[in-house]
Amino acid sequence: MIELNATLIAQILNFLILVVILRLVAYKPVARMLQQRSDKIQGDLDKAESDRKEAEATLVQYKQKLSDANVKAQEIIDKAEKVARDERDAAVEATKREIEQMKKNAEEDIQRDRERIAAQLRGEVVSLSLAAAGKLISKNIDNKENERLINDFINKLDKEKLGDLSC
Repeated sequence: MIELNATLIAQILNFLILVVILRLVAYKPVARMLQQRSDKIQGDLDKAESDRKEAEATLVQYKQKLSDANVKAQEIIDKAEKVARDERDAAVEATKREIEQMKKNAEEDIQRDRERIAAQLRGEVVSLSLAAAGKLISKNIDNKENERLINDFINKLDKEKLGDLSC
């Protein structure tokens, strides 16, 4: 059995005093320090979580801005390509009109030259015909001789004056 004597009571009393002193001196400060540390760790975790969420939101914003920038860049490229196409088409059309105008002018020049040459040729043919008629009249000869003279006269005509034009 357990004997209750003064030593046991002193030990129990010492133990209780030690518990009260430790509770006042050591337990409360240690518990307070542990609570502060726990609060600090929880605060750091909360801050880290909020920073992570903020970083994710910022990343989403940057991705959206990058996507918008890509869309705008593509729109600018498409617009520039359209402007270039339109300018090229306008230049091609202007060149076609210019070629058609040059062609028309050349045809008009050719027609004027043709008419001028035909008028010149008519004048020369008239003068040559008058000269031939004068020769025929001065030589009053028969029809056979007239035809021979006319054929000789026509054969003697200068080919440079007539060129490849038909009479």
